[in-house]
Amino acid sequence: MLQITKPNYKLKTQGMKNLILLLVIVGFTFTNQIFAQKVYSVDYESQADVKVYKVDYESQADLKVYKVSYESQADKDGKWFFVDYESQADKKIYFVDYESQADLKIYFVDYESQAGWNNKSKMHLLY
Repeated sequence: MLQITKPNYKLKTQGMKNLILLLVIVGFTFTNQIFAQKVYSVDYESQADVKVYKVDYESQADLKVYKVSYESQADKDGKWFFVDYESQADKKIYFVDYESQADLKIYFVDYESQAGWNNKSKMHLLY
């Protein structure tokens, strides 16, 4: 005789919850990588994605930059994490000697909350 049992919906529901949780975690991980700004300072101008000039005053900068301590804190809105190896970088930068040589003018700020764009027309340089 064939015995018919009810499907165990509780197990299916738990499995679906686990799958959704996994997708959310993976999504946050990739989102963090998409918006991270890991920077490497190259030795030669020809190696750089962006030529940068460090200005003396905040008001002169296109971007106010805060150096973060951890990669996970970095973003494209001025929170930069400087990596040890070129292959780890999202962008390679070269510090030029003259403002006229720069693609992007930056000012290093003391507090994370001060970081951000003064000139949003230059944002494309870091994307």
